[in-house]
Amino acid sequence: MSQKRPASDSGVPSSISTTSSKKTRKTISLDTKLDVLRCLDEGERAVDIGIALGLTPTTVRTIRRNADKIRASARWVTPLSATTISQSRSSLLENMERLLSVWIEDQNQRNVPLSLLVIQAKAKSLYDNLKIDQGEGSQTETFTASQGWFDQFKKRYHLHNIKMSDEATSADIAAAKIFSHYLKKIIAEGGYTPKQVFNVDETGLYWKRMPEQTYISQEEKTAPGFKAAKDRLTLLLGGNAAGDMKMKPLAVYQSETPRALKGFSKEHLPVIWRSNKKAWITGAIFSEWLTLYAIPAWKEYCSKENLDFKILLLIDNAPAHPINLDDMCKKVKVVFLPHNMTSLIQPMDQGAISAFKAYYLRHIFDQLIRGTEGEGKPTIRQFWHDYNILKCINNIGKAWADVTQACMNGVWAKLWPECVNDLKGFKDIIPAIKKDILGLAKKAGFDEVEEDDVTQLLQSHGEELTNEELMQLEAMRAMEEKDQEVKVETTHQNLTAKRLSEAFQMIEAGLQILNDDDPDRERSSKVIKGVGHLMTCYKEIYQEKKRKENSNF
Repeated sequence: MSQKRPASDSGVPSSISTTSSKKTRKTISLDTKLDVLRCLDEGERAVDIGIALGLTPTTVRTIRRNADKIRASARWVTPLSATTISQSRSSLLENMERLLSVWIEDQNQRNVPLSLLVIQAKAKSLYDNLKIDQGEGSQTETFTASQGWFDQFKKRYHLHNIKMSDEATSADIAAAKIFSHYLKKIIAEGGYTPKQVFNVDETGLYWKRMPEQTYISQEEKTAPGFKAAKDRLTLLLGGNAAGDMKMKPLAVYQSETPRALKGFSKEHLPVIWRSNKKAWITGAIFSEWLTLYAIPAWKEYCSKENLDFKILLLIDNAPAHPINLDDMCKKVKVVFLPHNMTSLIQPMDQGAISAFKAYYLRHIFDQLIRGTEGEGKPTIRQFWHDYNILKCINNIGKAWADVTQACMNGVWAKLWPECVNDLKGFKDIIPAIKKDILGLAKKAGFDEVEEDDVTQLLQSHGEELTNEELMQLEAMRAMEEKDQEVKVETTHQNLTAKRLSEAFQMIEAGLQILNDDDPDRERSSKVIKGVGHLMTCYKEIYQEKKRKENSNF
């Protein structure tokens, strides 16, 4: 949902305001009901949908229970000509439109403007691929992707936020300079320091993808079924212009509780974990992130830095960014980047996100080497088979921590050069990480990998979904829905006193080796003391568990 409906003069949403104490039955239009169902399909919560559309959560849940009846009604209330088309529509055309709607939403998520010709070409391409996939029975069907079809398609899928342009032009450099001056004026008038100016941006991450030339990648291509390299999550990354505050990453995945996360507390992950069927950041998710995480984090940061709590938030015009964000906190001013210049000047797009993805890949190769070297260790194939979404999440946390303050500050050079301290050092960051990745790949035995392969992989995270990927994603989501229908007993991680005791013994044994064999006594003593200090929290847990055991006994 891109925006809320306007409130009435009384300050109450017009859809729920009353003129008397007597309750009146509210008539909800079919379009509104279909909007509710679309939002539910995208994984948004009933309470968030109700707030945005002026409905009670009970009403939203009633609409969800009657989804089949509502969708059936929608097919019969269109004009006669449209009804005739609806009745004769083939499964081939319906499948194509479903995949096309996913592709359009993906383009919108990445802020890519579309033209009618581009959408028509994609529709025909998808139709032809599906026609081949379905076999001879569909060979006689034809599809022209006419203007009339497109108009009806938009109505059927309620696509009100397509970023249309007559021609997909490049970003306007002159306009970008003008916007930079405009932003500096806002900063000066508001008295903002670089510590109080923030930018956040969404990005996709194919979390289990190897360079294309590796045998791991080649073997996966020829294997049947869903390709793990196509599995993607969406991240929200950002920080301030000073570079000294990075926001905790927001991660959105297509499954709420993947198998690897069962039993783990999501609140203690190194990311803010959310989910919906398409693994996209929706307006509800972004609004929740702003109110429940970002604003409290900014308040705490400003207090710590002895600054007035006032924030200037710079974001692009993505559909996930509601236009009423300014209303959520009077201390947070939101400035939207013009869509045709986002790629040129949005700070996070100027190197911070690229550095993060490079660090993420470096962590994978580093762990691959450490996890497979030596006798009795798993093979590279086994290591990669066991690399799951939990390990991915941990690496996201590590990679984001690796992004330096110099990098987070340097990415503002095009938009606000006066706040950048060391532009030269910033430019050397990504080439250095790529060099590290290449060296690790060679060390792991991937001699065929070259620097161009590393570059291609890092760039592939921003590529649009291909027809094959769209079909595979739909198949995977269908499987996820089936899996969720079967109730599986959730297991919980349990740190018992016995397991803690075992851990203490192993750690003590390791520290004893350092104490006995390290010729540098100062170093070993420092490490042993440091580990002992870090283990205090676990020793307190152990003592508490032992007290409870004795009490129960």
